[in-house]
Amino acid sequence: MKIAFHGAARAVTGSKHLITLKNNTQILLDCGLFQGMGDLTDDLNESFGFDPSLVSYFVLSHAHIDHCGLLPRLVAEGFKGNIYCTPATMDLARILMMDSAKIQTQDAEYANRKKRQDESPEFPLYTEKDVIQTLSQIKVVNYNEDFQIDANVTLNLTDAGHIVGSAAVHLKISEEGKTTNLTFSGDVGRYGDLLLKSPQSFPQADYVIMESTYGDSLHQDLEPIENTLKEIIHQTCIIKKGKVIIPAFSVGRTQELLYALNAMELKNILPDVQYYVDSPLSLQATEVLRSHPEVYNNGVKEVMKVDKDIFGFKGLKFIESVEESKALNSDPRPCVIISSSGMAEGGRVKHHIRNNISDQKNTILMVGYAEPRSLAGKLLAGQPKVWLFGQEYEVVADVRSIRSMSAHGDYEDLLQFLSGQDPNQIKRIFLVHGEYKVQQIFAGHLNDKGFHNVAIPEYHQEFEL
Repeated sequence: MKIAFHGAARAVTGSKHLITLKNNTQILLDCGLFQGMGDLTDDLNESFGFDPSLVSYFVLSHAHIDHCGLLPRLVAEGFKGNIYCTPATMDLARILMMDSAKIQTQDAEYANRKKRQDESPEFPLYTEKDVIQTLSQIKVVNYNEDFQIDANVTLNLTDAGHIVGSAAVHLKISEEGKTTNLTFSGDVGRYGDLLLKSPQSFPQADYVIMESTYGDSLHQDLEPIENTLKEIIHQTCIIKKGKVIIPAFSVGRTQELLYALNAMELKNILPDVQYYVDSPLSLQATEVLRSHPEVYNNGVKEVMKVDKDIFGFKGLKFIESVEESKALNSDPRPCVIISSSGMAEGGRVKHHIRNNISDQKNTILMVGYAEPRSLAGKLLAGQPKVWLFGQEYEVVADVRSIRSMSAHGDYEDLLQFLSGQDPNQIKRIFLVHGEYKVQQIFAGHLNDKGFHNVAIPEYHQEFEL
């Protein structure tokens, strides 16, 4: 058996891990879009590094675009097998992939209008037609259900607590009379998350593919989030009469923000200003989360006894049309704008940042991980000037962050995720989905816990198991 790492290798995007059995059965775990990688991004998304038509089965850990965003291209290039994921992941992946196809088509059409006749045309990575075909190949698998993929492979998914529907993937593989248990963590959530249940324990594995996004960090206690939001909104909107711009992923982070703001209203500490969610995708994602209450933790279920709409509060409005979005930029009144994308690399939030970045009364608030080369990453790093839409802008607005809102577990959460495993029975742990320096630090934490055979794969590197 072999495993090759074709994405999220010493990087935090583009997740793709390909298992090849001795009988040439191929199982691909995730097929994510590369994002925020600067000039490398387009080239990385153009080529898989393997032949999609040879992939037998596909398992999707969760619906974030850096895990599912290239799946329709995989299908377009010849993958015809089944796609396995949880019901909630299917619901989310549908809206995210359709949105991605629409954006790519629009971007290609715009680029082609700007090209000379002698220049090669631009094409989207995939179309809405490819997404529809992809959806037809999905087979849903419930949590904690042993699902026989074929005579030699059994799949089991456990709740990873990262976003709605997110799963850790467990494969029991039989080859030549030998059984191998392989676990892929997907993205691991927080223990004590605002909304979701904590990650589940799982059976003993022989090999673990482990995410490591915050392998060097400890998040602050979750409790001060409401106080921090109150302080930033009050200072910006009430005192300075400015705007708070929050780049937030449509799935997960936006709903956490809405839940926290709703909790502030229940406690009568929510500043009295207008709140906008400027992302049609966020509205759809919020509806998906509303339709899957089984993922909520006990604390949320208690709140629901007194408040049926945990994502709604006074002053909240979802913006759908482009015209309404543009109108926010010309409206001088103080407000809070939550908009995608989370790394500020595209989407409506980039326009809001451009229109507010050079005014000291405004605040740009980061609430999650940002790839260092992304616009959000550059702002977090304190760069005094940034480029937006071909023009350089001076960063005058206040730039703040709430790192504790991450849907990714910190290194203590990651170690807790592995705490049910006997280190002596694990033959090797492969660290993925992390920056190389962070992964080296996390490897040290693993060694301290007795996990000594830790590998940090390079892009396209293959290992014999």
